Amino acid sequence: MYTCVIVDDEEFARNLIKNHLNQLNDFKIVAICENAIEASKVLKQQQVDLLFLDIEMPVLRGTDFFKNLIEKPKVIFTTAHRDYAIDGFDLNAIDYLLKPITFERFFRAVEKFLDQHNNATHKSNTTLTSINSSPNYIYVRKNRKQVKVFFDRILYIESVKDYIKIHSENESHIVKYSLTAFEKQLDNRFLRTHRSYIVNKDKITAYTKQDVEIGVFEIPIGESYKNTIAKLL
Repeated sequence: MYTCVIVDDEEFARNLIKNHLNQLNDFKIVAICENAIEASKVLKQQQVDLLFLDIEMPVLRGTDFFKNLIEKPKVIFTTAHRDYAIDGFDLNAIDYLLKPITFERFFRAVEKFLDQHNNATHKSNTTLTSINSSPNYIYVRKNRKQVKVFFDRILYIESVKDYIKIHSENESHIVKYSLTAFEKQLDNRFLRTHRSYIVNKDKITAYTKQDVEIGVFEIPIGESYKNTIAKLL
C-alpha cells in the first residue's frame, strides 16, 4: 500500500484527486491539506510515498516548499498554469498534471510512479548480488509500451523540453522523462557533458575542449562540465 498526501488550496481540485485515487487499490490517502504549512506537519509525523502537490498556492508555492524538504517523497505536481512544467521537472518530479485533470492522464502519472518505484526496488535488490549481475538495459515507456533499451547501444541522450531523446545505434526513442532522473538509472559508462546531454563514453571517437564526437555527431561540453570531463577523458 502506497501512502499519499494531497496538497491544494482549491477544494474542487482536492476532491478530484481524491476521487481518482479512490479508484485505485494500492493507494491510501493519509492526509488532504489546503496549503504547504499543513503538509509540512504531516510529512514530519509519518512516512509518505507520494505527494500530489499544487504549485500555485498562497503563502508558499508548491515548488518552493518541495525544494526545502530535507526528506523528499516522490511528487506529482498539479497546476492550472502550463508554464510551470519546467519548474516541476527540474525538481525531478514524477509528472506534471495540468488542471482539470482527467482520470486517463492521472492514471498515466501514477503508472510512472509505479515504474520508478519498481525500478528502485529492483536496483536495491541487485546490490545484494555481484556487480556482474547488474542489468545492462533499461525499460522506457513509449507509445503505451515498455521498450527495452540496451546501455551498450546508446550513443547519447538529449534533453528536449519535457522529454528526452535516446539516440541508439539503430534507432531513437523520445520519452517523457527528465534528463536528471534518467541519468540516475544509468551506469558509470555514461557521462554528463552538458545540462542537456549525456554521452556513452565507450562511443566517443574524438573530443576537443568544446565538444565530444560520436561518429558524425558533435555533442557540446558545457562550461561547468569542462574540468570534470578533462579528468575523465
